[in-house]
Amino acid sequence: MDQQQRSNLARKRLEGITAGYEEQFRKGRLLLSFGEYLDLFATAPQLYGRDAATYVRDMFDFYGTTEVGKPWGTVRRWNLFDLPWEDGPDARRDALVGQEDVQAEVYRSLCNFVREGRPNRVILTHGPNGSSKSTLAACVMRALENYSTLDQGPLYRFHWIFPSTKTVKGSLGFRDGREPRPNVSGESYAHLADSEIDARLVIEVRDHPLFLLPVEQRRALLDELYASSELDGRPPQWLLRGQLAHKNQQVFEALLNRYQGSLSEVLRHVQVERYFVSRRYRVGAVTLGPQMSVDAAERQVTADQSLGALPTALQATTLFEAYGELVDASGGVLEFSDLLKRPLDTFKYLQLSVETGEVALSHQNLQLNCVMIGSANEIHLAAFREHPEFPSFRGRLELVRTPYLLSYADEQKIYDVQVASQVQRHVAPHATRIAAMFAVLTRMMAPEADAYSGELKEIATSLTAIEKADLLATGQVPARFGIDQANLLRASIRELYDEGRARSIYEGILGASPREIRGLVLDASQSPRYRCLSPLAVLDELDELCTRVSQFAWLREEKAEGGYHDHEGFRALLRQRLLDAWEEEVRSASGLVDESQYGGLFERYVENVTAWTRSERLLNKLTGAYEEADERLMREVEGLSYEEMAQAMKVSKGTIMSRLHHARQKLQRALGDYLEGDLSV
Repeated sequence: MDQQQRSNLARKRLEGITAGYEEQFRKGRLLLSFGEYLDLFATAPQLYGRDAATYVRDMFDFYGTTEVGKPWGTVRRWNLFDLPWEDGPDARRDALVGQEDVQAEVYRSLCNFVREGRPNRVILTHGPNGSSKSTLAACVMRALENYSTLDQGPLYRFHWIFPSTKTVKGSLGFRDGREPRPNVSGESYAHLADSEIDARLVIEVRDHPLFLLPVEQRRALLDELYASSELDGRPPQWLLRGQLAHKNQQVFEALLNRYQGSLSEVLRHVQVERYFVSRRYRVGAVTLGPQMSVDAAERQVTADQSLGALPTALQATTLFEAYGELVDASGGVLEFSDLLKRPLDTFKYLQLSVETGEVALSHQNLQLNCVMIGSANEIHLAAFREHPEFPSFRGRLELVRTPYLLSYADEQKIYDVQVASQVQRHVAPHATRIAAMFAVLTRMMAPEADAYSGELKEIATSLTAIEKADLLATGQVPARFGIDQANLLRASIRELYDEGRARSIYEGILGASPREIRGLVLDASQSPRYRCLSPLAVLDELDELCTRVSQFAWLREEKAEGGYHDHEGFRALLRQRLLDAWEEEVRSASGLVDESQYGGLFERYVENVTAWTRSERLLNKLTGAYEEADERLMREVEGLSYEEMAQAMKVSKGTIMSRLHHARQKLQRALGDYLEGDLSV
């Protein structure tokens, strides 16, 4: 393809893009007159009349939920935290891993806000550094950005349009009280071309267009629309009782005076615009850091050159516009990142603002319409609890505990997505799993005896750190327990999980942060000793990390019975698990014997012995008939020596002994009370 052909192709593509964009603009109904918007509102009042709390709650519902399997059963996960609308190889890099309980708490708070009529508390997620508090808020904001572009999530605001002098002389006139009424007074200025406009007064506060209607008449209209649409409930209080911001009210009153009380003439100047949530441009999704600054203020409008084109009545009016994070976040979400790092005086206004739904400025009380989500680490929250002002704040905070993950299966997903997919070298098997298992082991706490009763008390308190980690990640019960004990422990996994989370110093508050381990894995990927991201490189980095005792509080925890907080023991255990995994993989990959051969042999042996001891019959999967236990198989297996088995199956004697040991343990658990003493083969 030559240069001219490429140029023609580019122009053709551009024509298609521009045509599609124009079509999207028309279908998206981006600019409307007040009358057109009112017609649109009447078609779906519940869709176009939502306050921020209802909008965010509906966004959660729109993306739906998925049932996720856990060792204790299934839990509900909100799909928006998986960022399902994003494409590309890095689409899931910023997704929230795990934390289904935290998601449920945030959704519960949103539902309560909707029931109470407005967001009357700050959702404060608290936990150790790196526990995904900011990731949770970021996922909500990214979901809002996508949702606002869809047909199910439209958002509208309005501005003021003032026609030019030439237009006034035509039929659309901008008249004063002494001029005759124009011939087509019902026509709006919303769709005038730029050449026909002298001024467009942009309103920074995103008031709902229906705020232009008097409160009593607005309520009657909304009640009628909701009743005719057979909608459940009532409109949000924000829509029923909301009033125009100061700048809007000044313009409205000036125009109303100019037109001698004609509301229809005033509404001709209204241009309703669809807008979209944007984190980059701070529209409906704003993150406020811990800097010392005021979150909302106002200033006199003087610098805008277009103000000189306003009618005389408005030029004589002192206009004040509000600005700041609370204004930018209107209609969406405002995140207070590390809220408690700020001096108390910089956010003390929240105490009254979340209660009244307003924030006091110099010339107005700014009506709040946003969901406020804050984050704090446990150190600052503990200090805040000791402050005399905390009791008065407590009723305005929705505290949501956000600990580290306790499942190494979930933890591994973080490193697989955020690290393994980014490094420029081959990632060897087990590398990220070793890192995840170490991180979770550092977070494990020994079960407290007082939290359990009966036989479960003895079982739970006997669990080692690695046994508990396996249990919470995969549901694997230690082989040393009998069948009844195993069943009891398996049924109590959720109780064991909740017990660790219910303490004041809860499980997941201490331990290695995912941030630290992510950096460690990245360092391991650059190790000059290995040609890839090797699990051995990860173990080397873990050895080095554990020498920095002064930097990490979790390294200074005293060792406890059961191997808890034993960082040296954790590394030795993980190294042994790695060697065991390699042994299995090498044996399976060698082609000498498939592990299913001897695994299946011992499984059939255990099944037959169990059935024979209990005088039961076995189902033949080929014929579908129930048959007696195969005594010939049992005699042959029991008659073989270790050497004969090893020779027949082409594996080592040690492997046979290990497999028989596990089979013996399984058989003992299966037989329960039917047999006494050890079984010998």
